Amino acid sequence: MDFYNKKIEEVYEELNCSVKGLSTAEANQRIRNYGENVLKEGKKTPPIVIFLNQFKSLLIWILIGAVVISLILGDIVESVVILVILFVMALIGFVMEYKAGKAIEALKKLSGLKAIALRDGERTSIDAHDLVPGDIIFLETGNKVPADARIIESTNLQVRESSLTGESTPVSKRTGMLNKAPLAERFNMVFSGTIITKGRAQAIVTETGMGTEIGHIAKLISETKTELTPLQEKLDRFAKYIAYFTIVISIVVFGTTVWRGGEIFAMLENAVALAVAAIPEGLPAVVAIALSIGIKRMVKRNALIRKLPSVETLGSTTIICTDKTGTLTRDQMTVRKIYVLGKEFDVTGEGYDLDGSFSARLNSDALKLLDIGVLCNDAELEKGGVIGDPTEGALIVSAAKAGIKKDTIQTKFKRTDEIPFDSKRKMMSTQHGTFMATKGAPDVLLKHCTRILVGGKERKITPKDVKTILEENDELAKQALRVLGFAYKKNKGKPKETELVFVGLQAMIDPPRKEVKKAIQTCKDAGVRVVMITGDHKITAEAIARELGLKGRAVTGDDIDKIKDLKKVIDDITVFARVSPEHKLRIVDALQHRASNVVAMTGDGVNDAPALKKADIGIAMGIAGTDVAREASTMILTDDNFASIVNSVEEGRSIYDNITKFVYYLLSSNVAEVLIIFLAVLIGLPPPLIAIHLLWVNLMTDMFPALALGVEPRDPDIMKRTPRPKRENILNKVSVVRLLITGLVITAGTLAVFMYSLLGSGWQFGTMPNIDEFYYRHALTVALTTLVMFEVFNAIVAKSDRRFFVQGLFNNMYLLGAIVLSIALQMTILYIEPLGQAFHVVPLSGMDWLIITAVSATILISDSLFKIAYRIVRKT
Repeated sequence: MDFYNKKIEEVYEELNCSVKGLSTAEANQRIRNYGENVLKEGKKTPPIVIFLNQFKSLLIWILIGAVVISLILGDIVESVVILVILFVMALIGFVMEYKAGKAIEALKKLSGLKAIALRDGERTSIDAHDLVPGDIIFLETGNKVPADARIIESTNLQVRESSLTGESTPVSKRTGMLNKAPLAERFNMVFSGTIITKGRAQAIVTETGMGTEIGHIAKLISETKTELTPLQEKLDRFAKYIAYFTIVISIVVFGTTVWRGGEIFAMLENAVALAVAAIPEGLPAVVAIALSIGIKRMVKRNALIRKLPSVETLGSTTIICTDKTGTLTRDQMTVRKIYVLGKEFDVTGEGYDLDGSFSARLNSDALKLLDIGVLCNDAELEKGGVIGDPTEGALIVSAAKAGIKKDTIQTKFKRTDEIPFDSKRKMMSTQHGTFMATKGAPDVLLKHCTRILVGGKERKITPKDVKTILEENDELAKQALRVLGFAYKKNKGKPKETELVFVGLQAMIDPPRKEVKKAIQTCKDAGVRVVMITGDHKITAEAIARELGLKGRAVTGDDIDKIKDLKKVIDDITVFARVSPEHKLRIVDALQHRASNVVAMTGDGVNDAPALKKADIGIAMGIAGTDVAREASTMILTDDNFASIVNSVEEGRSIYDNITKFVYYLLSSNVAEVLIIFLAVLIGLPPPLIAIHLLWVNLMTDMFPALALGVEPRDPDIMKRTPRPKRENILNKVSVVRLLITGLVITAGTLAVFMYSLLGSGWQFGTMPNIDEFYYRHALTVALTTLVMFEVFNAIVAKSDRRFFVQGLFNNMYLLGAIVLSIALQMTILYIEPLGQAFHVVPLSGMDWLIITAVSATILISDSLFKIAYRIVRKT
């Protein structure tokens, strides 16, 4: 129910209470009726269920089948190895899911408060969760508001609502009744979770728990479905393709073996070998490790990723919806211009940094203006920030740029009395002996001025003076600058805001960060659209957008309410101002209606949490962000800087490029392994590779080059490309053709050296005599080592799908190290017992190595020929 648009008497009647508050008995009864003032949490998925859900994949069940068959055949070692692989794959998935979805828990932290309420006619401290509608509560500076409430009485009350509404400065609150008004403009209400920054108030609780605005947001979060990331979708499709391929090829091999009159044990051995060969067991681990390495690189660029697959999602981002305050801007009010009659001065510098200067030498009037700004001021500067009102902090900084230090001037002119700021008067005055300094809204202040300071001398203010000043005020306001007027008087006794001497204006704004404009241009070059979504005023948002080069329509939350189908007009809108949490959800949903869009959403407040969870990438602020926003996000900016988002997109693109490289590398190996076994069965060869060989290649000798490909240096033109399509497969059509050619070359080479080795034992093609055990093990060793060496050279060509293997050969020393390690590992099982016995291999001679190296190096030639042919075809 809306309580802001009712008379206070109607509120008492509606809540069946009075100004005397509630009795303890009545409060207890209402707790039973309304429930506690807490946020309800949705049903949690137990950790064991999350872990077991990892075994739903078809690939997992194929490997489980391979374990069962291996146990039947008595291959205990292979069974144990495959089981370990299954456990590791499930554990990786479990860890990636377990930490997700904690936004409600963070919201509950906002409710763990104490409150001062009127119970049984006395002010009593109670737990905030015991508050009920109808309670009378008391609020003071520094308090966190414990529930939504209608203001009954207030004195100079200001509330920081940025976490709820996005408003960048504290909001003045007062009593009174409103007509229809958006959340950010309900001056007679205070809301749960917001902070009292100034003044005090008495209020009547109107909503508690899930009925509050925070509760409404909690409900939105719980109802917002978390979508799979593009990488998760692609890996899921990828897994299904591999599973179907494995099943089909196994059926064909089974049929072929039956047709050839093979034994049942041979069929089972081939089935296990094919399952192991077709499934890239090391891929989940390689992907997880590569993403983890990417996360570490992002931390160095001020971005902390909470969910591993989101690293890749960043690289496919097409739209960035960014908050204005603190992200595009510094969240530090800065004086840009000062004005005395007939003269305007520009002020350089940003935020609370004291470095800056004025466009011209200041005259005595301008210096007096700055003096007043420091004297009529309650703020204190601290390193990197301000204690108190940000506007007053800006006035201290502007004076400091002219050499006027607050400590010095306030010591010289000690405050003796004051008239605090009041939202009705819109002015503040401080008395310093016989000198009174006043600041306030220019139009209001001028009504209290009878004289004006011009050229260091006072004279009577004229209607023409007032008109000139108000025109200057309007001009500054059109530039989205917040303008304050300054005056003084020589006064004895109590301060009185009459017969003031007008001095001038100071105009300020929360300025854009220096690096943001360049970052936005980088986004444009990369085909990424930037949209501003803010709770601030439309005119302020438009001014910042213009300064940053953002072009397009600007609309408010009220405008959104009038638009029937936002999806039809969303492409023309660049700035959304004065928006609510529901609006943000609608905006993200409208942007996501195109399947090709990948939407990143930034936010720092409680109000941002539902949209952060809904977006493909939710980006929370690490400095100014609330726990709620951080828990609902997938990424946290440690410096709250928009430029860091762009850096993250660049890093995400680089990581995805590297994922495609090692997926290509691993899959080409698996394709070759399947073809080797399939063709061997088809043409009547004994098995060239056994299951433990395939596990060795997939998990050891291939693993380290794959990991090294995950840290390939990024291409210098990576942010000149348009975002890749959201549903594009990890490997495009050209990559698939290249992969098949590579697989065929590896297959042909491996089978050729295997058959050549068998011929030395007296074996004849087309026959299946009993082969001497040593000669067969030698042939197995040659085939295995040839496959390993093919993968060594394949890692080199996998570095790029465009460049030849000699280009950039030495720009990734990790890859060169991984290649050396792979060869060393292979030599270990060849020349060290009992490993040779366990792997069914024998030592190789120098001639064997020469033949194997010559054959496996042919992949360098075949891949280069493919790239040349592709360039020719693309040009034609």
